[in-house]
Amino acid sequence: MFVSDKFTELQIDALREISNIGLGHAVTSLAEMLKGKIGMDVPHANFISMEEVIEILGGYEELVSCVSLELDGDIQGSVFYIFNKSSTYKLVDMLMGFEGGITNELDDMAISSINEIGNILTGSFISAISDFTNLKIIPSPPIFAFDMLAAIFTSLITVSGQPEGDNVLTIKTEMYRDDRIINGFFFLMPDPVSYEKLFFALGIED
Repeated sequence: MFVSDKFTELQIDALREISNIGLGHAVTSLAEMLKGKIGMDVPHANFISMEEVIEILGGYEELVSCVSLELDGDIQGSVFYIFNKSSTYKLVDMLMGFEGGITNELDDMAISSINEIGNILTGSFISAISDFTNLKIIPSPPIFAFDMLAAIFTSLITVSGQPEGDNVLTIKTEMYRDDRIINGFFFLMPDPVSYEKLFFALGIED
């Protein structure tokens, strides 16, 4: 397993820093898309277990939306962004220009909107990391799902090949506009060789 206890504190700090840079770019891109200012608290990045992730998100039966994509090139692995049901609906209201509380289900237009937002956030995140490290990172087209957390996590773990007992780099985000607060969780899951490439590009080795 290639988990946080195999990283030095310096390596973990470096991963947190590039995560903050990536999410800063992502929120800027989202603000441009929405033609308005989007605030974001300082992201909290940490390595936590899958079980902790599931607990934080509300349990296996919690309904969530997820935008995921695969990475190829110099860095290989998976990234995905998860919003709980409430934040998903707030995002749709924000994008569509609705008053808060209008959206209470997802139709085709709402799904398309969330998928586009997720694509912008994840794409900007990866682009910022690529620019910062000079590594070539090629993202796949995004895949959207709106389902119970158990079903989504089972699928993601299978696709990523991440052992269920491993810790994952989890970045908690809180975006806000006016009085609307949107909580999300961004997960970066490179393979072990890709972690080594990242550290080398950042000038950090064992």
